[in-house]
Amino acid sequence: MSPFKRYDIRGRLGIDLDEGIAHRIAQGFAAVSGADTVVLARDSRDSSPALAKAVAQGLMAQGVRVLDLGLAGTEEMYFATAHLGAGGGIMVTASHNPADYNGMKLVGPGAVPLSDADFAQIKALTHGDLDRKPGGARVDASATRAAYVDHIARLVGPVGPLRVLVNSGNGAAGPTLDALADGLAIRGSGLDLIRLHHDPDGSFPNGIPNPLLPENRPQTETAVRSAGVDMGVAFDGDFDRCFLFDGQGAFLDGEHVVALLAQAQLAQHPGAAIVHDPRVIWAVQDSIAQAGGRSVLAPTGHVFLKAAMRREGAVYGGEMSAHHYFRAFMACDSGMIPWLLVAGLIGRSGQSLSEMARALRRDYPSSGEINFTVPDTAAMVARVHCALGPRARSEDWTDGLSLDFGDWRLNLRASNTEPLLRLNVEARGDAGLVSAGVARVQALIAG
Repeated sequence: MSPFKRYDIRGRLGIDLDEGIAHRIAQGFAAVSGADTVVLARDSRDSSPALAKAVAQGLMAQGVRVLDLGLAGTEEMYFATAHLGAGGGIMVTASHNPADYNGMKLVGPGAVPLSDADFAQIKALTHGDLDRKPGGARVDASATRAAYVDHIARLVGPVGPLRVLVNSGNGAAGPTLDALADGLAIRGSGLDLIRLHHDPDGSFPNGIPNPLLPENRPQTETAVRSAGVDMGVAFDGDFDRCFLFDGQGAFLDGEHVVALLAQAQLAQHPGAAIVHDPRVIWAVQDSIAQAGGRSVLAPTGHVFLKAAMRREGAVYGGEMSAHHYFRAFMACDSGMIPWLLVAGLIGRSGQSLSEMARALRRDYPSSGEINFTVPDTAAMVARVHCALGPRARSEDWTDGLSLDFGDWRLNLRASNTEPLLRLNVEARGDAGLVSAGVARVQALIAG
């Protein structure tokens, strides 16, 4: 099996990925990018130090100067690639996957995603070793974190006073969070942080850090209620995503977080464009319209969101899967910026996060993403379109099939990364319409 996925490299250790494969991928990346310097970082997995060493050796074999951040987050790799003027960046991580997985995220200059052609060339070059080139070196670049902290602190502005529980999930977030908390405190922010599962531990003794899965949320929910905080935050393994909980311990759906962040960004940038995916949109689009912004749809996936942001000059882009992108952060995704912006929004609005979330859940109920395994995803989308399309007020094909029936709406799309059909249904103020819409589509798929 190949570790090359649509957007990154990921697979099971010893089956899809090992140190030899990582070495060859790094050589191919150096050859295709032509980079003289490459930023390297790794997450907290037990396998990551050895894989990062193999990546560094592969880069150095091509004469590359490796700027090594050590244990860090994906967003720190993005930042350092742009800040240090490097020719590319590599993050060794499998993010939220099980402990026996690992992988790599690759970017070019300015932390811009690689093109499909570049990705294909790198894959082709992994089938053999390349001739060595002189001049390679590996240097400690971990001090770049100070510049990262300064950039984030200036971007989010004053925050607090607020009491926040933060669950790092024993991933890479802990050390960076400590540095950021210190930097914000120096600048006058009043955050009182309660830390949970804070220390990096690649054995993940408290479970794989993937708060998108409902079964992984109770630890954070219970801790939020017990600590009596204003909000809770949980990170995935490389903290390029954060997940929010209100002061009652209730999880905030991804599209509701996008709506809040759109509101926060438009308060600072009136009239700006906001890019978002088309899966669940009504809360987001209403929030953008009320704040005087411009809504732009883009297909799901970081490559598409980032490209649309650069094309439209958008200040922010958000996906319901908890990927949030910011123009002031190289149009890249960050897990630290979103929760800090929401914390600032709480302070300015005079409302608690629980009050904001309660209104969004009431006015914009949704199904959550429902997955189906079907033999032919395109044929199934066509079946649903044939049956329900004539009844819809409008349809959209930005990413899969979206049908708007006025009081409820659906999006049905094939996954970019798995052989699955994904359904999202939303309504305006009527959860019963969501349940009925899901049942209609389920019946068509079952039939």
